Amino acid sequence: MDLSIYNIIRGPRVTHKAYDLNQKFQQLVLDIHPKANKGMVKEALKKLFNVEAANVRIVVRKGRRRRSGRFVIQGSLNKKAIVTLKEGHAVNLGVDAPAVYAAEEAAKGPQFDMGGVKG
Repeated sequence: MDLSIYNIIRGPRVTHKAYDLNQKFQQLVLDIHPKANKGMVKEALKKLFNVEAANVRIVVRKGRRRRSGRFVIQGSLNKKAIVTLKEGHAVNLGVDAPAVYAAEEAAKGPQFDMGGVKG
């Protein structure tokens, strides 16, 4: 497989859970190329950010199938890597907690007060 190290890591996954994993366990959650594997992710981290990875886990989420009339549309798959860094290594990806929390709240949409009515 001929992927350059610049194509393997697509970017950080910016969520509340990913931020908490980074703060508590020194883990990074990264979106990666669909054809990348654990060895490639380790090598790319070492060359790009000069950090050592102790463990790399990869999660593949298959695309969702949807119907459009009589046609079935298959969505694209998402692949992410959960990387545990070795002691003494850290990567600052420029993500801060208030921005993560604000983005998640905005994605939920407006909250309406029902005026004491349950329903």
